[in-house]
Amino acid sequence: MLGDNIRLLRSVRGISQVELGEKLNVSKQSISNWENGNIQPSIEMLMKIADFFSVSTDFLLGLDNRTSIIVDGLSTEELSHIRVIIDDLVAAKRRMGIEQKDDRPRE
Repeated sequence: MLGDNIRLLRSVRGISQVELGEKLNVSKQSISNWENGNIQPSIEMLMKIADFFSVSTDFLLGLDNRTSIIVDGLSTEELSHIRVIIDDLVAAKRRMGIEQKDDRPRE
């Protein structure tokens, strides 16, 4: 769950593992290991990741299933990209038999 959430947030931001590693002062390999579930970041690093992505540590860990992400300052194109990613994830969950209520506001 943690690795999937880091990968999702990184994808939404449109940054590579190398770029995220530079922002967090860790190697690309560390990011890859977190995303693949090979290792877990320290508590301090978890807080740093949450701060960077403007989400809670509970969200990162999958303890809070609210999908709120701060989108202040994002362009219309970036917001559209986020919506496509979310729609793709919801569709993938449905295909896997995991139903989730979609209570996002519609435009």
